Amino acid sequence: MIPLQDVLLYGHVTIPEDASGLVVFSHGSGSSRFSPRNQTVARKLQQSGFGTLLFDLLTEEEDETYSNRFDLELLTQRLIAVTQWISKEAYADKLQLAYFGASTGAASALKAAVALPQIQTVVCRGGRPDLAMDSLSRIQIPVLLIVGEQDEAVLSLNLQAMEALPTGKELCIIPGATHLFEEPGKMEEVSDLAVDWFLKHLKTNK
Repeated sequence: MIPLQDVLLYGHVTIPEDASGLVVFSHGSGSSRFSPRNQTVARKLQQSGFGTLLFDLLTEEEDETYSNRFDLELLTQRLIAVTQWISKEAYADKLQLAYFGASTGAASALKAAVALPQIQTVVCRGGRPDLAMDSLSRIQIPVLLIVGEQDEAVLSLNLQAMEALPTGKELCIIPGATHLFEEPGKMEEVSDLAVDWFLKHLKTNK
């Protein structure tokens, strides 16, 4: 459980021995800490020596109000609060932090990264960085955008975001993949790209 000032959220944190950093997940609208796609990425990160935190951005009661799933300001502030909470926990306070955002969760991750200097890098999967367009020019950390080749609308939005992002950005297009990367082997490709990116850009403070 994650106790914040006004709510109690549920999440799952895994910190391997001698972890090389901690990746906080920001899921998309209607998803949760049980997202099978994010869990696939998290397992690969854990196997590669990274800690992970998957949590619900909204309480069950909040999630019943459909508009909350798209309240970017609420989701961003919730992500910031959870990041500040875990950065003070004894098992994580020496680890550098990164975000992995999916769908609309990519926008809240990018906006939160502007507000938090402890965030070292962001990876977005099938993301909507266009929803954070007003913040992109202020991002001073490396950003990786991963999009499916067949996800044409989102790919177009990510190409626009690439123009707005400063240096340190990269766009990887997964051949044959659609928005949810449900095709055989595609989530594994996403996971491998994320691991390689975090190995390059996220190091332990210990």
